[in-house]
Amino acid sequence: MINYKHLQYFHAVATVGSVARAAEQLHVSPQAISTQLQVLEDQLGEELLRKKGRGLALTEAGKTVLRYADQIFSLGNELEQAVRRGVFTETETLRVGLCDVIAKTMAFRLLQPARDAGLAMHLVCREGRFADLMEDLSAHRLDLLISDQGLPPGGAVRGHSHLLGSSTVTVVAHPEVCRRWAGPFPQRLKDAPFLMPGEDAALHSQLRAWLEAHGLRPIVVGEFDDGALLGSFAGAGAGFMVAPTVLADALCAQYGLEQVGVIDSIVEQIYAVTVERRVHHPALRRILERAASAFGDRAA
Repeated sequence: MINYKHLQYFHAVATVGSVARAAEQLHVSPQAISTQLQVLEDQLGEELLRKKGRGLALTEAGKTVLRYADQIFSLGNELEQAVRRGVFTETETLRVGLCDVIAKTMAFRLLQPARDAGLAMHLVCREGRFADLMEDLSAHRLDLLISDQGLPPGGAVRGHSHLLGSSTVTVVAHPEVCRRWAGPFPQRLKDAPFLMPGEDAALHSQLRAWLEAHGLRPIVVGEFDDGALLGSFAGAGAGFMVAPTVLADALCAQYGLEQVGVIDSIVEQIYAVTVERRVHHPALRRILERAASAFGDRAA
């Protein structure tokens, strides 16, 4: 019978592409992982991983084992959640990863349905970069990842991307910035101070291309991975920024900003990424079923 621990070590190495990184992730020595991988290969009678450059690549047998391992760990996660919701405890736990670039107001709107269980709901939220949170999701330390991008096609991590909603973006700024750089939109952005989302944000490249296409070339005075920090700098009058149109009113009220103009050609999408084949977690189902209400009538 296949040892679950051996399969876990293989899954970690196959996901991150190296024994060293997998060892760091699992808090064990590289030698321990290499030994257990050899045991698994001997047991299956097949080579699962092969050296490729400085990393490791899956053999055809390894790809098959990884597909089954994804299903096994997904079912294991479902079992864990089922026990948590069963007779042993009445508390419902949902572990969520939030990419830094997601506006906190949007995250709150999306997660609010999970709280329908009241005090019986235990919500655990972790913030970080997409790549780091994907590692936690693939290792089943998270049940859900909310991000501005879905899983890339052909990636090492198997999972499912659920589109929660989409929105055009609106340029906003502090009233003083609006007065100093007045005029028709979008020409008023030319040579104006501008606050960009960080390079990890899917919006970054779209916004760069749009500015370039309109020959605006504003002065980029800052780039921010964290949406809340970006809003705080805009509220302090540091420059123009973009926000999801569905949140424009709320963010303007929060940071004391004014709306300048809507960019209809840019659409920001928000995804829920899971590794489960089927969504059984009741809190997660509530989030997916009610996501549309978080975007309202102004969603793209």
